[in-house]
Amino acid sequence: MGEGTGPIAVTDASFQKEVLESGQPTIVDFWASWCGPCRMIGPIFEELCTQYSDKIKFAKVNVDENPKTPASYGVRGIPTLIMFKDGKIFDQVVGAVPKSQLENIVKKAL
Repeated sequence: MGEGTGPIAVTDASFQKEVLESGQPTIVDFWASWCGPCRMIGPIFEELCTQYSDKIKFAKVNVDENPKTPASYGVRGIPTLIMFKDGKIFDQVVGAVPKSQLENIVKKAL
């Protein structure tokens, strides 16, 4: 993922390769197009992606189109953002949270 390309779309099929086998920490935004709080957090996620894409991989999983992955991680509410490091859950947050809280998760993973 290059500078300014934005988060990558990840599917149930590509999750293992793109997230769990990624050589860098990866934060995944589990979202849906109809979700108001998801739309609120979207621009913040994009902004952090622009800032940290050289160190952290940013990915989005549409829960409507890819139900297996969120189910396997117990995602019950969206948006849920999960930081994966070395193929394991490192941290997570549920709901539309302030930029500072999201940025803290990103910084902790560095």
